[in-house]
Amino acid sequence: MARRRIPDPLERRTLVEADLAPERALAIAEAYLDQGRDVEAVAFLEKTRARDRLLELQRRAIESGDAFLLQEVARALGSEPGRATWESLARAAEAAGKELYAEEARRRLAHAPTEDQGA
Repeated sequence: MARRRIPDPLERRTLVEADLAPERALAIAEAYLDQGRDVEAVAFLEKTRARDRLLELQRRAIESGDAFLLQEVARALGSEPGRATWESLARAAEAAGKELYAEEARRRLAHAPTEDQGA
């Protein structure tokens, strides 16, 4: 199966700002996901209101210790990760040797609400 084409950076910016049909936005998101470019897929999943797909990315971010991806998904969902979420992410980041993400998670933990907000 051929790889789906992802937009170049200028085209991506235009598409993020455009009013896309949900099917087109989802196809672009899936092209990014196919190439492991999860963060770039978030904006297009947000356009489709694909909450289930965003929640799956959130789970993957926590399990892999990816603080940046978690922040992007939380923004798209209109939520604020709670203490337990940041604690889980910090542990996963440490286990994966992602010290900067673990440090960021600990920093966020200090100001996080007790529970996840908005998701």
